[in-house]
Amino acid sequence: MRNPLAILGPGLLVAATGVGAGDLATAGFAGSKLGVAILWAVLAGSFFKYVLSEGITRWQLATGQTLLEGAVERLGRPVQYVFLGYLVVWSFLVAAALMSACGVASHALLTLHSDPVTGKIVHGIAWSLIGLLMVRLGGYRLFEKVMKVCIGLMFCTVVISAVRLAPDWGDVISGLVWPAIPESDGQGLGWTLALMGGVGGTVTILCYGYWIQEEGRASVKDLRICRLDLAAAYVVTALFGLAMVIIGSQVEVQGGGATLLIRLAERLSDSLGPLGGWAFLLGAWGAIFSSLLGAWQSIPYLFTDLTSLMGSQGSGRRRRVDPDSRLYRGFMYAMATIPMVGLWVGFARMQKTYAIVGVLFVPMLAAALLRMNGKAGWIGSGYRNRPWTSLALASILIFFLLAGYLAVEAAFRR
Repeated sequence: MRNPLAILGPGLLVAATGVGAGDLATAGFAGSKLGVAILWAVLAGSFFKYVLSEGITRWQLATGQTLLEGAVERLGRPVQYVFLGYLVVWSFLVAAALMSACGVASHALLTLHSDPVTGKIVHGIAWSLIGLLMVRLGGYRLFEKVMKVCIGLMFCTVVISAVRLAPDWGDVISGLVWPAIPESDGQGLGWTLALMGGVGGTVTILCYGYWIQEEGRASVKDLRICRLDLAAAYVVTALFGLAMVIIGSQVEVQGGGATLLIRLAERLSDSLGPLGGWAFLLGAWGAIFSSLLGAWQSIPYLFTDLTSLMGSQGSGRRRRVDPDSRLYRGFMYAMATIPMVGLWVGFARMQKTYAIVGVLFVPMLAAALLRMNGKAGWIGSGYRNRPWTSLALASILIFFLLAGYLAVEAAFRR
């Protein structure tokens, strides 16, 4: 009998990588603004990301191509260059935001400098280099083990904190099953959309395809295991998001970005005692560092896949992306070092820019899956989108176009 944790390995990586500082802060602030009435939005957002991840996996296992390879072959080479430019910009922004957030959380746990800005910079640089060494020297297996520890840490501390706050469980159940958007100075819809969009990551969901390659899952026979794996991943993601909304609803907080997490920890110390606040902050750091570690390990896969396609003329089944290649290592080193300049930029500004750029990716992905997985001649008649899947993808496309429009509009109003 297979080890269940081995089966769920790549899915747990998706969950750990997809929950970053922005997601934590958004869920906490949304809960503080709107209460537990919007818990249903966490479930909806997790379901949306499951549909997208399942579509990526189904394409890869049915065709033997990564989704990027299939998109270049089927949708045209311009897709490759447009996404490559987008990926480079997004990678810089997400790396800078994660370094900054990890630095803030780590400085709060272990204060080594009296100036919080300097502490953020020093801690951010240190954790970026530690993450780089772990990925480079330990390879995929060490990365997988560390990520499981991080997700266990963040899940247990945050969920236990939410339960110990003893919310009104009747209101919690109502918020889960009855969709509602409370008014909050006209910001109810915006916060609800942000919450749904932030659950489960954006570009990083593409990386699941490379992680299942590392696990040797290469045929449609593995599709059932992958669906189970992904379902478990987004259940964990949803529970984490629900816990953050509940925590936010039970403590009065102000601020944004990583500083919000510190203020949440301070309020939790008042309610649960110093140990409760410290444990929450430790779990938040685990969530942020696991996202950083996941980005350092996974995003170079995308860059390597895209750039290697530039010289490829053929189609069909290619060997897996090699994490020992110069392209992979070079992009990983660049991602872990060059964005350090962003540590001298305010976290809130960097996080806002990253969030806007990230949310634009999801409608592009939904549109690609509608097209590529909708044609029996491309994916095979037994694996094309079913009507409910096409409906779900169309809903995701419309929703995230709206969310992206609102995010850009809000940014220009400030």
